[in-house]
Amino acid sequence: MDFITVMKKHILDLLVAENLRLHEHYALLKLTASRPLPEMVPGQFAEVRVDGSPTTFLRRPISINFIDRERNEVWLLIQLVGDGTRRLAQYQKGDVVNVVLPLGNGFTLPAGGAEEHPLLIGGGVGTAPLLYLGQQLAEMGCRPSFLLGARSGNDLLQLDLFARYGEVYLTTEDGSRGERGYVTQHSVLSQKVFTRLYSCGPKPMMVAVARFAKNRGIDCEVSLENRMACGVGACLCCVENTTEGHLCVCKEGPVFNINKLLWQI
Repeated sequence: MDFITVMKKHILDLLVAENLRLHEHYALLKLTASRPLPEMVPGQFAEVRVDGSPTTFLRRPISINFIDRERNEVWLLIQLVGDGTRRLAQYQKGDVVNVVLPLGNGFTLPAGGAEEHPLLIGGGVGTAPLLYLGQQLAEMGCRPSFLLGARSGNDLLQLDLFARYGEVYLTTEDGSRGERGYVTQHSVLSQKVFTRLYSCGPKPMMVAVARFAKNRGIDCEVSLENRMACGVGACLCCVENTTEGHLCVCKEGPVFNINKLLWQI
């Protein structure tokens, strides 16, 4: 089932249902509304207006981490890297957050059901869109697995939630949890057969994942993290060179099949 995302974009004032500090550098912002949230697919993102920060003039693009339909919540996993994101981490329950969503095109969901065994590979905050993707794959009857990497065990996020939907494999650069090294060095890649790969994280990691997928003949999609300002393809900040020319990641992506990318893989 292909999600060619032609979805209406909404500008919404959402309420903070909960703001959890998961780590010194990460916060989980859960937003809700009095009406049902619009449909969103894994891999899409939101542009979030930052109020109360005198140095932040542009909205911040944040991956959609999860959709909790029972609670009517959209979750945004935020890495605190500047004044804007630090301000978002300070919002409290009941505060109003203005967002534009859903934006971009999401991951392609397979039609094979139980015959599919996808591997979702994430590094750092790049794990964010993979939680919702994993939930959707599991709901379809697939058997997803997760391969998550970080600098240290303290930087691995939401592991209990990922474990609800599939097996979780870990790598850390310092060896404090899981296997020492990078995700593409994990032993599971040589021990199990996966029917497709999905990845999001630092570009060097995704290039390595793409090279592995191409060498094995495995279908692979990656979610790019180019700098995005407008979210609608107007400012041209996020252009990526592809087999179809220069495309705006925020509008034509952020998810691309690796065969469309002109990476040296």
